[in-house]
Amino acid sequence: MDSTYYRKGFGLKREIAEDLTSDYHSDLVSRVREQGHSLVVGDLTFRLAKEFGFCYGVDRAVEYAYETRRKFPDKRIFLVGEIIHNPHVNQKLEEMGINLLGYDDDGEFDFSGITADDAVLMPAFGVSVRDFERLRQIECVVVDTTCGSVLNVWKRVERYANSGFTALVHGKYYHEETKATVSQVTKYENGKYLIVRNMDEALLVCRFIEHGDNLAELRERFARCTSPGFDFTRDLARVGVANQTTMLAGESLAIAHRVGQALRNRYGTAVDQHFQSFDTICSATQDRQDAVIELMKEPLDVMIVIGGYNSSNTNNLAQICARAITTYHISDASCIETDAGRIRHKPVGSREEGATDGWLDDGVHCIGITAGASTPNNKIGEAIARVLETKGLAVPV
Repeated sequence: MDSTYYRKGFGLKREIAEDLTSDYHSDLVSRVREQGHSLVVGDLTFRLAKEFGFCYGVDRAVEYAYETRRKFPDKRIFLVGEIIHNPHVNQKLEEMGINLLGYDDDGEFDFSGITADDAVLMPAFGVSVRDFERLRQIECVVVDTTCGSVLNVWKRVERYANSGFTALVHGKYYHEETKATVSQVTKYENGKYLIVRNMDEALLVCRFIEHGDNLAELRERFARCTSPGFDFTRDLARVGVANQTTMLAGESLAIAHRVGQALRNRYGTAVDQHFQSFDTICSATQDRQDAVIELMKEPLDVMIVIGGYNSSNTNNLAQICARAITTYHISDASCIETDAGRIRHKPVGSREEGATDGWLDDGVHCIGITAGASTPNNKIGEAIARVLETKGLAVPV
């Protein structure tokens, strides 16, 4: 790459450290962590998951955005979509003069206003091969914040495509990361992909592999989830499994196992020629899911999960918690209405925010707290403080 492409920042970490601390640090969260991830105030006890909030990839992406602003004070800076799925972080970048790019009438990112004099940030999710090539043709400065875990998945699906295997990706077809991932197979003339959202969809694929009697159903169900010209009979003969890094780890592993079993049932001892699978769940996602499962062993009364409503990893944390305990997925502290005794939250499986009155009644004494990998610590601290305020309790100093 030439001098207009940057993937390792600009060496300005010290210069931006104060800004990052001011914008995202929480003294309260630091104290809770130091006290064994526990806080007792009055009759309330908070239990904070051992792993929560910003992961390394998010830290890196946000840091590079701040470095870019510092490096190019006089350039117009654009961001392809959102840097991460957290509205407060993206709003902060906009306040710094970084322009978030939306979609044009054709559903593609609108690069029409970008010139060679500008700088463009690629988000932590990465961008599609086509979008990357479009940016390089403009000859603007490109700062690539794509997470290393995402890049590992890209390498895996590229190997599948290069070896004649269809990349079966456990993910959301509309998610930026999955779009970028499946685009990697298009580098190869015969590269193919199929996206499955969950085990139910994976079982439909397995049924076809084993019995071949549901072709019409597959064509309808996966109309937006396959590579151009996908032939279910031809392209499911050799399959390699990968996943969007923020999916439920257990489900990804279960899908890989079931697909492998279907191909084994079809091809017997020759299955190695027809099936490949490598766990591509990001370690930070796995750590946060494991930590919340461990936290569920505590005698909690309710669970609060903090993070953007469009954050895949945050939604999955809420899903895990809701299996065992009353769970409230909130976007930030403003969802906790102190005067009304109400909490606004996104119920698991819903796309709309709902509300629950009297959620913090006299029977609630122990509250579990976790946050998605794109949630800064100050938003966690603000939520804890808001709960205390609702009960008329002061934040300890």
